[in-house]
Amino acid sequence: MGKKTDQSATDQVADNPVEVVHPDAEPLAENADLEQQLAQALEEKQRLHEQYVRTLADMDNLRKRTTREKEEIAKFANEGLLRDILPVIDNLERALEHSDKAAESGGLLEGVRMTLTQFTQVLSRFGVAPIDAAGKPFDPAFHQAMGQLESADHPVNTVMVEMQKGYQLNERLLRPAFVLVAKSLTEKPSAADDDNKTT
Repeated sequence: MGKKTDQSATDQVADNPVEVVHPDAEPLAENADLEQQLAQALEEKQRLHEQYVRTLADMDNLRKRTTREKEEIAKFANEGLLRDILPVIDNLERALEHSDKAAESGGLLEGVRMTLTQFTQVLSRFGVAPIDAAGKPFDPAFHQAMGQLESADHPVNTVMVEMQKGYQLNERLLRPAFVLVAKSLTEKPSAADDDNKTT
């Protein structure tokens, strides 16, 4: 009877063949999905890292630019006030020039000289410096030509006369120097030329 049971079991196996599944087949498909997800995650990480680095660089640039702008504002915050003071300096300098020419000089002259010195020192502390113009080549960035003078002693386009001082504020033009510029001598017509014109 035991043999019969074994035989029927064998017949059943023969009638219903068992599907043999390779033990590594399912994990291979799962591994492929995981590898694809890992690759996507790494790409996303790289993209986010690059975005983070760009954001850091932008923030650093913004910080530097803001610092520069604040320094610039601090350097030139008093520009209007300093420009308004310059005519006072001009008048003090003119007073000194006229008093030097006058025969009488006394305590008033010394007071004006001291006031001018104090003004000049204050301006210097704020970064204001006069532009040296007389005898220099004409530079439209720093000089404003008020006219031209013929001169045999000065090269053409040289500042001959400084009518009003120019000033810079922290190496930026605050007010141009008003100047007269040298030009070449024009030849006067000779008597022979005049005779030719009349004939």
